[in-house]
Amino acid sequence: MRIGINTRSILGHKMEGFGNYSYELVMRLTSAHPEHSFILYFDRQVDPQFKFGSNVICKHIFPPTRHPFLYIIWFQYRLKRAIKKDKIDVFWSPDGMFPLKSDIPVLASIHDLNFEHYPKDLPRVVSWYYKRYFPRFAYLAKKIITVSNATKQDIIQTYKIESEKISVIYNGVSSLYKPLHENEELSLHTSSDKPYFLFVGSLHPRKNIAKLLEAFQLFCQSDQQVELYIVGAAMWKNQAVEIKSELADRIKFLGHVPAQELAYIMARATALVYIPYFEGFGMPLAEAMASETPIIAGNLSCLPEIAADAAIYVDPFNVQEIANAMTLLKNDVALQSKLIAAGKLRLKDFSWDLAAQQIWQEIENLVS
Repeated sequence: MRIGINTRSILGHKMEGFGNYSYELVMRLTSAHPEHSFILYFDRQVDPQFKFGSNVICKHIFPPTRHPFLYIIWFQYRLKRAIKKDKIDVFWSPDGMFPLKSDIPVLASIHDLNFEHYPKDLPRVVSWYYKRYFPRFAYLAKKIITVSNATKQDIIQTYKIESEKISVIYNGVSSLYKPLHENEELSLHTSSDKPYFLFVGSLHPRKNIAKLLEAFQLFCQSDQQVELYIVGAAMWKNQAVEIKSELADRIKFLGHVPAQELAYIMARATALVYIPYFEGFGMPLAEAMASETPIIAGNLSCLPEIAADAAIYVDPFNVQEIANAMTLLKNDVALQSKLIAAGKLRLKDFSWDLAAQQIWQEIENLVS
């Protein structure tokens, strides 16, 4: 069998959500099934750090997909021709996008529909592309994978897709994420030894950074020590966050951080504060559980499903409630221990090995 995979998100210099998802699963699928051929389609030259087996062919297709108009060229013309030329039997797209006029079965991973509910959070042309094309991707895919039951229900209700067409396969957690006592100390972007709350994620409006900063400012009225670390880069150029506050020296924007260093930062944090108002899965939640780091989470979309009993939940729009949760969790050691214990139990549901097995079963079902 010849399996084509959209791997344009696997970037050596900056691996984010889609990239990590693609990499973790592609490495497992290709190594577990050496009897099959995998053709990986990149929109840039493959970074030398990525090593694949002899059953893997990597192909670079021009142009780089840095703009929605280039998405159209890459997926609907260049990739379409490549798939036909390479005689692909089945195609999997980890970011949900694929050639619409394809004669082969397609498995599409659709992680969330934030652009349907909050289109103004995206640049106008990006919102236009997602709203125009994702309904088509959902209708034309032979099978859809999504990463939470909350997102599955959203796809069903928004696109009127039948439930049987959608399978929920949870994400896994990198083995880099460990408790502090198992994690070797690495140099940080800051030399501070003070305790800190942590946010991890792209600086996208739906991640709710503005409310997080407001809540931290309230928290600081009764605390003179704890800092706030924000790990992540702006997803779009116009979404950078500026701080105009006397607390600027207590708020550390670390930008994009290498995975191994981020694992240490996560393990050392007083708590993860993760309060997006819309999310598909929320990888930092699972990473915090693996690191034995307590969690404050928003109570909307999929977050209660993913974190279950391992978090304190807050209204992501209620700044006072978020600040109160910070104060409570920072001072209540017993509560910290309770959340950590619950996280260790919940973590058993998040495995890349299991996810790869489930995705392989979906691939086999499409060609059987």
